Amino acid sequence: MAVLLVALGAAAVSAQRRGRGRFFEPIRSPTPDTFQGGFNFCRVMFSVGYGRGGNWSVDYPRADVNLSIRLSELTKTRVSTDASGEPDHVVVSLTDPALFECPFVMMTEVGNAYISPEEAVKLREYLQKGGFLWADDFWGSDAWENWVHELGKVLPPNDYKVFELQKDHPLFRQQFQISNVIQIASISFWMQSGGGTSEAGPDSAVARAMGVADAQGRLMVLMTHNTDVADSWEREGEDAAFFYQFSPRGYALGVDVLLHVLTH
Repeated sequence: MAVLLVALGAAAVSAQRRGRGRFFEPIRSPTPDTFQGGFNFCRVMFSVGYGRGGNWSVDYPRADVNLSIRLSELTKTRVSTDASGEPDHVVVSLTDPALFECPFVMMTEVGNAYISPEEAVKLREYLQKGGFLWADDFWGSDAWENWVHELGKVLPPNDYKVFELQKDHPLFRQQFQISNVIQIASISFWMQSGGGTSEAGPDSAVARAMGVADAQGRLMVLMTHNTDVADSWEREGEDAAFFYQFSPRGYALGVDVLLHVLTH
């Protein structure tokens, strides 16, 4: 853990000096030049339903950019960049043919997600063909039940069981040794609550890493419930205390997940 803190701490100091704060930008859709063999962070745009949560754009785009940069700095992975040198991250819908160019997609605030029948068919096909989905930042039992219901349209629960990843799962041992998925609150909740981390109170007291695998045991879906891992990437340069409490372990998990995806 000490080596991890030094490596990521040095990277964060560099980021803070370059002023990577939060900003907003137009939605970046894939172009014919997007997928050129390097890593592209792909975020899923989805509709909202009647659950608990925000929408697809939470943590966008800084989480996508910052994790891509850390992946390039902390591993030998080649990350695709645009003409300005920025990581070439993109937003895709579940019916976009470009979805199948993404080895990895992320959905945030899925406690409020709605997946249409057409989207369910495409996402199922994507996952069965080797794709990987990470769902993050949803809190409490209502958000969980809504997401599991929507995911059940994609991967019927009788055929695809949801299970909790144990600490000896290979995903947690790719580059950094991770003993548990920590609870990371959004920086706004953390500040307003005086350092609290459970955004739904007692109903979200424990962070969990849940998964769904295919018949061969390949992990297809990772769900980090009762935690906002992506906020530790997005807000890395905004508050030193928040960074040192959350970002090193948030980045360690992010890097391990991506390395697992890219090698499995």
